[in-house]
Amino acid sequence: MSIVCTDLSFSWPDDTPVFEALSLVVPGGRTGLVASNGAGKSTLLRLIAGELAPTGGSVTVQGVLGYLPQHLPFAQEQSVGRVLGVERTLAALRAIEGGDASEENFAAVGTDWDVEERAHAELDRIGLGGVALDRRLGTLSGGQVVALGLAAQLLKRPDVLLLDEPTNNLDGPARERLAEVLRGWGGCLLVVSHDRALLDGMDRIAALEHDEVRWYGGNFTAYQEARAGEREVAERQVRSAEQDLKRQKREAQQARERAARRASTAARNLADAGLPKIVAGNLKRSAQVSAAKADETHANRVGDARARLDQASRAARQEDRIVLELPGTTVPAGRTVFHGERMRVSYDGRPVFADPGLDLDIRGPERIALVGPNGAGKSTLMRLLGAAPVPSAYLSQRLDLLDESRSVAESLAERAPGLPDAERMNLLARFLFRGDRAHLPVGALSGGERLRATLACVLFAEPAPQLLLLDEPTNNLDLASVAWLESALTAYRGAFVVVSHDERFLAGIGVARWLRLDDGWLTEIANPVPRRAPGGR
Repeated sequence: MSIVCTDLSFSWPDDTPVFEALSLVVPGGRTGLVASNGAGKSTLLRLIAGELAPTGGSVTVQGVLGYLPQHLPFAQEQSVGRVLGVERTLAALRAIEGGDASEENFAAVGTDWDVEERAHAELDRIGLGGVALDRRLGTLSGGQVVALGLAAQLLKRPDVLLLDEPTNNLDGPARERLAEVLRGWGGCLLVVSHDRALLDGMDRIAALEHDEVRWYGGNFTAYQEARAGEREVAERQVRSAEQDLKRQKREAQQARERAARRASTAARNLADAGLPKIVAGNLKRSAQVSAAKADETHANRVGDARARLDQASRAARQEDRIVLELPGTTVPAGRTVFHGERMRVSYDGRPVFADPGLDLDIRGPERIALVGPNGAGKSTLMRLLGAAPVPSAYLSQRLDLLDESRSVAESLAERAPGLPDAERMNLLARFLFRGDRAHLPVGALSGGERLRATLACVLFAEPAPQLLLLDEPTNNLDLASVAWLESALTAYRGAFVVVSHDERFLAGIGVARWLRLDDGWLTEIANPVPRRAPGGR
């Protein structure tokens, strides 16, 4: 049970390179794969899963493969049984039970006579015990859909399991159930995640950097400690290389000055000695050659010192962070941002909210956290809040706001037509879309890049939003980007409502009002999360 990538290369259709001759071997056990957003983590998993074809090299997977992608390709009208891959088998079982003993039905069942029991067992295992196999996905929450996708992979009984951001949209109990499943995992597991708690359950960490994977034994906390030690060493090497470069430059300058003095003295001595011109010329040329060699030697030393400084600086460099100010959309304290009475909605005849419906008022620049278990209807309520009488911006869990065929720059131009081109490109650069990356199609972006692109488009749209509705905004974000988002929301002057299961994030964004939606009821609750400074992870 292993994954072997040999000289793996991949480029997008527009020739944008992602990997060049990447080699790695993932052994049995639990491996966490970490890197900054856009480094190619999800692309690597798609290459291993066979969803993408490499432009060079090879991928070999030993054993049955299971793969949970970051963006689940499920249509809302699909049934739970279909997602689990048991719909056809169940239909054949029902037909046999009804007396249709055709060869076709027996072939469809094969040896899976207990498939219904196994399906329910996996659903129970991940907290979906009450979900019927014929239920439509459109009636499930984002967290329930993620859990269902995991159950579908576990039903395959895979030897090798790939998970791409598996805690996205999961509430606390669901995350603990996932951790329990992974603690008992006996095969080869490769997890891409920015969830520190999940990564702390790994046996090893693989850090993807510049077509190379560096391995660290132990969990994510041990990895962070090792990287902190590496940065300290790198910073000392930078200081040493800077001093060496200065010394080499100083010595080169001193050597040039000595050579100039010697040349001047030699010229005077030659004139006084009265040597024949041919002899004097030979001596002069010899001195010039010696001086040139000395210059070359010192130039090489300076060049080597500069190269050592560049290498040390790269090793010490921190990840890029987004630095910007959100639009100054001040909302007066008394302004009604949203007013709703007896809000009601149902799916397939099932009411989401308890009778007589929900009441909710948002006034002024309130900072509201909406919490509750998976399936309670939080995303449904967020969509209702989008009908606010003030300009609002809604970021859904699926990040499906932007046209995948259009570039990041085109998407921003569509939403902010009054922004000059130069200012637009400067703005995208502040969101870390620099140069050619601003012209990448949205469909080619990583999850974190997609969120940054969506944020740029909604926050700087015309008119600017006075109400932000953020549904699990930290999904797919690396820790540096989460810290930036915390700082940005702290500086924002409008109202926001945020749904998140990330307690560290909620503790750092200045939430003053907490609402809990559970079992159809919306109630005010006390702050359940200790306050901390923005950016502290």
